[in-house]
Amino acid sequence: MLRVYGIKNCSTCVKALKWLEEQGQKVEFIDYRANPVDPTLLLDWAKQLGEWPKLVNRASMTWRNLDESLKTPETDADWLAIIAAHPTVVRRPVTVKADGKAIAGFNEKKMIEFLG
Repeated sequence: MLRVYGIKNCSTCVKALKWLEEQGQKVEFIDYRANPVDPTLLLDWAKQLGEWPKLVNRASMTWRNLDESLKTPETDADWLAIIAAHPTVVRRPVTVKADGKAIAGFNEKKMIEFLG
């Protein structure tokens, strides 16, 4: 079973969930606005994906609307504090396999490779 973390009304999440269902994947969806992601998981995802800039969508409206003083996080604690206060900065969706491997965002070709 896959766990898909996102926001229920996010169009990319809806598209990814529909595609995964069409591929016969069993999915558990977790809305991370309603159910904040454990910081340990966020740290793991950031490391897997190539550090925080790969997990956090710095092109999002949420990021762009942050106070300028928050846009230069230097430590894991800084990144985690931003995500705790503004969960929508996390790239969507984050899909996690049973073994803990994660991918952020949705692209059919990359998802096929990820599920491979």
